[in-house]
Amino acid sequence: MAAGETQNDGRPNPDELLARVRQDEARAGRGRLKIFFGASAGVGKTCAMLAAARQQLIQGADAVIGVVETHGRIETEAMADGIERIAPVEVPYRGRVLAEFDLDRALARKPALILMDELAHSNVAGSRHPKRWQDVEELLAAGIDVYSTVNVQHLESLNDVVSGITGIRVWETVPDRIFDDADEVVLVDLPPDELLERLRDGKVYLPNQAERAIRNFFRKGNLLALRELALRRTADRVDDDVQQYRRDQLVSPVWQTHDSLLACVGPGAGSEKIVRTAARIASRLEAPWHAIYIETPERQRLPAVSRDRILKTLKLAQELGADTATVTGASVEDEAVRYARSHNLSRIMVGRDDPRRWRVWRRSVADRIGQLAPDLDVIQVARSDGHTPAAERQPGLLAAQVAADWRTYALTAVVCGLAGLIATPLYPLFDLANIVMVFLLAVVFVAVRFGRGPAVMASFLSVAIFDFFFVPPRMSFAVSDVQYLMTFAVMLVVGLVVGQLTAGYKYQAHVAGSRESRVRALYEMSRDLSGALLPEQIAEIGERFLVAEMGARAAFLLTDDHDRLQPPLFASVGLPEIDPGIAQWAFDHAEPAGQGTDTLPASPILYLPLKAPMRLRGVLALEMRNPARLLIPEQRRLLDTFASLIAIALERVHYVGVAQETTVQMESERLRNSLLSAISHDLRTPLSVLIGLADSMFLTQPPPNDAQAEISRKLREQALRINAQVDNLLDMARLQAGRIQLNRQWQPLEEVVGSAIKGLRPALADHQVRVELDDDLPLVEVDSVLMQRVFSNLLENALKYTPPGSHIWIRAFATGTQMEVHVEDDGPGLPAGREEAIFKKFERGRQEGNTPGVGLGLAICRAIVEAHDGEIHARQRPGGGACFVFSLPLGTPPPLVNDADTTPDREEATCLTRIQK
Repeated sequence: MAAGETQNDGRPNPDELLARVRQDEARAGRGRLKIFFGASAGVGKTCAMLAAARQQLIQGADAVIGVVETHGRIETEAMADGIERIAPVEVPYRGRVLAEFDLDRALARKPALILMDELAHSNVAGSRHPKRWQDVEELLAAGIDVYSTVNVQHLESLNDVVSGITGIRVWETVPDRIFDDADEVVLVDLPPDELLERLRDGKVYLPNQAERAIRNFFRKGNLLALRELALRRTADRVDDDVQQYRRDQLVSPVWQTHDSLLACVGPGAGSEKIVRTAARIASRLEAPWHAIYIETPERQRLPAVSRDRILKTLKLAQELGADTATVTGASVEDEAVRYARSHNLSRIMVGRDDPRRWRVWRRSVADRIGQLAPDLDVIQVARSDGHTPAAERQPGLLAAQVAADWRTYALTAVVCGLAGLIATPLYPLFDLANIVMVFLLAVVFVAVRFGRGPAVMASFLSVAIFDFFFVPPRMSFAVSDVQYLMTFAVMLVVGLVVGQLTAGYKYQAHVAGSRESRVRALYEMSRDLSGALLPEQIAEIGERFLVAEMGARAAFLLTDDHDRLQPPLFASVGLPEIDPGIAQWAFDHAEPAGQGTDTLPASPILYLPLKAPMRLRGVLALEMRNPARLLIPEQRRLLDTFASLIAIALERVHYVGVAQETTVQMESERLRNSLLSAISHDLRTPLSVLIGLADSMFLTQPPPNDAQAEISRKLREQALRINAQVDNLLDMARLQAGRIQLNRQWQPLEEVVGSAIKGLRPALADHQVRVELDDDLPLVEVDSVLMQRVFSNLLENALKYTPPGSHIWIRAFATGTQMEVHVEDDGPGLPAGREEAIFKKFERGRQEGNTPGVGLGLAICRAIVEAHDGEIHARQRPGGGACFVFSLPLGTPPPLVNDADTTPDREEATCLTRIQK
C-alpha cells in the first residue's frame, strides 16, 4: 500500500496519522501567517492588510504595526493612523542612519498580531537577519500572528519568468516554501486598466515616477501577464489546500474542481498509445496527469520483454509530463480507483480489452472501474494495431509460466503425492472429511512456498489423488456415492480460494517487506549521515548504501571552495570508469546525464548532480549492476532521495566548517581589536610626553649644543613616527568597530590631494611627485579628512618602498558613474602574488627588512574607501613599479555658486605641480 493512502477497509494509514499528529504538534505553539498576494505594486495589498487588521482590532485583538510602507499615499496613511506602531531601530550604514524594524522590541512587546509589509524586503547590513521574511519566521516561532504582503515577481520560482516578461530583474525574493507554508493567502486583484488609472492619478507613485513606471514596468501587456501568473499561483495554492483538506478529512469521492487524468499502463503492446493519447488530452485541457502501472499477483511472473516494455512506457509518460508510479494491489480496478481518489483525479484512461468470446461472463476493466466508482469518468482507448506476441498475451500466461518453471510444478506434484502418502495410514483411523484437511494443508503449503499457479495445480491434483486413492471404489475415478461429488466440488473451491488468498497475502507481504527494507535503509543512512564530520565519511556511508540497496558502484566527485569538481574520493569497492566531460556537463547544467537519461544515454555510468539547498555540492557517478532498475520510477525516486540526502549532508559539513572558522576569526578579531585599542591608548600618553620633552629641550637656557640639538630632533622624529603608527592602530580599531561617522561634503579632489601633499612635503623632498588631474573633474562627495588620510597612506607607502629620486604620479579621471584615482611609482613594484594580501591588517610588502611600519596603512585605505562605497586594489605598473587604484561613486553635485570658491589656495596649487629636491 502506497504511503498516504487509506487502508482497504477504509481506515486511515497509521503512518499518515502519525505524520499529521507531529505536524499539528509543530504548529501548536506557532503563530499564523496570512499573506496578501498581488500581481504588482498598487493593487491594494497594504490597504487590504490594514483593513483586515482593523477588523481584528474591532474584535478585541492586540494588533500592532511592525512595518507598513505607505509610500506617501494619503489613503494608506489614513488607514494606518490609530494603530500602535513598533518604534524602528536606527542602524548606521555607510555614513547614513537608516530606520529598520526592531525585532527585539517586537518580541518583547509580543502582540497577538503584527503587520509586516513587503515580505521580500532586504534588511540593512548589520541587522540580525538579512531578509524580512526571516524576521517573520522568528516572530511566528514566538507565537505571534503575522500579516504580510508580497508581489508575484518576488517569488523565487517565478523571478526569472517575470524578468523574461518585463525585462526587469527583481533582486529581492522570497522562498516559495514561505508562500506555500502560509496558513492563509488572500489574492488582492485589480484589472490592469484600473491599475493604470490609479498610476496616472498619482495614487501609487508620485506623478513623475508614475510616468516612468507606465513606460517601463507597468505596461499593459506586462500587467496582464503578471495578473495571470498571480491567479495561476493562487490557484495552485488553493488546489494544495483542497488536497490537504481531503487528506485530513479522509474524503473519498473525487472533487472535480479541475480537469485531471490518470492513465493506467498495462503489459500489453498498446500501452504506449494510452500514454500518448493521455498526453494529448492533458495538453489540450492544460490539466495535470498521472501514469501508473499496477502490479498484481497475476502479473508477478511476467516475461522480461513485457517488463521492459512497461518500464519504457512509464519513462515515456514521464518525458511527456506525467507523474509516474508503480502501485501494488490485488486487482487493477481497485488500485486504479484508490489512486485516483487519493490524488483527486477525475478521469481514468484504460485500454480496451481484447475480445474473448469464451469468457463472455468476464466484464472489461473499464466496466469494473465504472461499477466501483460511478463518480469517475472512464475513457477507453482503442487497441493498438501492433501485434502482441502470443507468449506475452494474458490467456497464454499460465502456459508460459509452466514452461518456464517446470521444477516448481514438479515439486508441487511431489508435495501432493506426499500428502497422499501421509493420509494413507490415516485412512483406517479417520473419516474422509478429516483426511481432506491433509490435502488442503498441502495446497496452503504450495501457495505459500511456490505461489498462485502451483496452488491452482495443487488444488486439482489433490482432488484427483483423494478421489483415486481414498474415495470408494478405491483405485478408480468412479464414484459410488453422489455425495462425494459435493465433497470434490467443495474441496476444489476451498483449495482454489485458500491457495489464491495465501499467494496474494504472500505477495503483499513481500512488497511490504521490500518497502520497509528501503525505508529502514534510508533511515539508517540518514542517522549515519547526521554524525558524519568529513566528506570522506559521507562518501563511505553513501557507498555502503548503494552497494547494499542497489548493487551499484559509485564515485563521489565533490567541489572545492571555487566550485570546481575534484577527483573522485576513494571507494572501497573500486571506482567506475568516469568520463570527466559528462560529469562536468551534469554539474554545469544541474541535470542528470549518462545511462537512463536523454543526455548521452550510451554511457554505462549515470551522473547525478548533488543538489543542496544553497548550491551544487558535486556529482555522483553510478555504475548499476542491473541498468534496467533505473527505469523503475520507485527506484529512480529512491536514488534521487539518496542524492538529496548526500548533498544536504555535504552542505551541513561545509557550513559547520565555515561556522567554526568564522567563530575563530571573530574571536581573533575581537581579541586583536581589544589589544590594539588598549595598547594604543597606553602608548599615547608617554609619546605625547616624549614629544613635549623634545620640544622643550630647544627652549632651555643655555640653548643645547649641536650634538644635543641633533639628539632632540631625532628623538622628536622617532616619537612622531611612533605616534603616527599609534594613530593608525586607533583608526583601524575604530573602523573595524564601525564607530566612525562619515562627514560627507562635496569636495574638489585637487584640494584633498593638495592637503595630503602639503602634510608630507618634508618627506617628499627626495622624490618627484607629479599630479595629473582632468580639467573637468567633477566634485566628489567624501569625508575630506579621511580621504586625505588615504592619499597620505598611499604616498607614505611609496616613500617607504622606493629609493630616493623615484617618481610618484597621482592621476584621476571620471569613468561613467565613478571617479578613478591612480597612485603610481617607478620603484621595485609589488611582491608577486601578494597584490591582494597587502591590504590585510599587519601585512607588509616585505616580510623582513628595516622598512618602518606595522602593516596597517593599506588596510586603513581599504576600510575608508569601502566606507565611501568604493573599491581599491593594487597591481604592477606596466613600466615597472606599483600602481594603486581606487574608485569612488559619482553623484549629482549641487550647482556651484562661484567658480572661485572651489579654487585651491596658492600654496596648495603650487604643491600640485612638482616637488623635487
